[in-house]
Amino acid sequence: MTGATSRGVAEPETIEQRGERARLASWRADGQVAHLSPAAMRPLSATFVDSCLDRLRARGFTSVVTSALSEAECAGFLRAGFDVQEELELLAHDLNAIPDVSHRLRRPRRSDRPRVLAVDGAAFESFWRLHQGGLEDALGATPSVRFRVHGRRDGLDAYVIGGRGAGTGYVQRLAVHPAARGRGLGRTLVGDVLHWMRRHGASRALVNTQQTNQAALSLYRACGFRVLPEGLRVLVRAL
Repeated sequence: MTGATSRGVAEPETIEQRGERARLASWRADGQVAHLSPAAMRPLSATFVDSCLDRLRARGFTSVVTSALSEAECAGFLRAGFDVQEELELLAHDLNAIPDVSHRLRRPRRSDRPRVLAVDGAAFESFWRLHQGGLEDALGATPSVRFRVHGRRDGLDAYVIGGRGAGTGYVQRLAVHPAARGRGLGRTLVGDVLHWMRRHGASRALVNTQQTNQAALSLYRACGFRVLPEGLRVLVRAL
């Protein structure tokens, strides 16, 4: 396990009991809201989820949010007292007709991280905004990752994080600053990561977004994604 502070988990921590595994981290920078996600292929039992909640309480968290979960994955959490925070659409792309990359993107420098977070903060409402730990989690969520930004050295206006593992690509995070929208940057970001996924052997790409985020849904549909019948849910619980 990694170290922790009295206000929360300082770094991601993995808990394992009898084949059940979960990953704990901070959802927000203030250390009050935790992020809990399954770290194995099998759904978590309510008993195991309860043990995770006990650990989070001991770390000083006051509430906890899950990762995006399928219906089967939700069952143990719901029995442990979680409620639905957000309904998400799950979309897939077959990596055939991929949008062109019409804007020049570059690999970010370490010094770009604060600017990336500033774009993210402007693009998303408060519940969904990343902090530094959340950005690191997105970059480390898959075995292979592509991270690209758009903008000058002294200012960024868009970024994308794509991941790849076991033949599937994932659009982990995509944000365009509101002042830069309407210029085709979102389409370029999607096209860049989809081309990367296909070059490296992925057979499909997945992305999820809130059902209420019509701008994101329109972008992904225009880029060739289709909405899958099964959706996802983000759950929340007070501690």
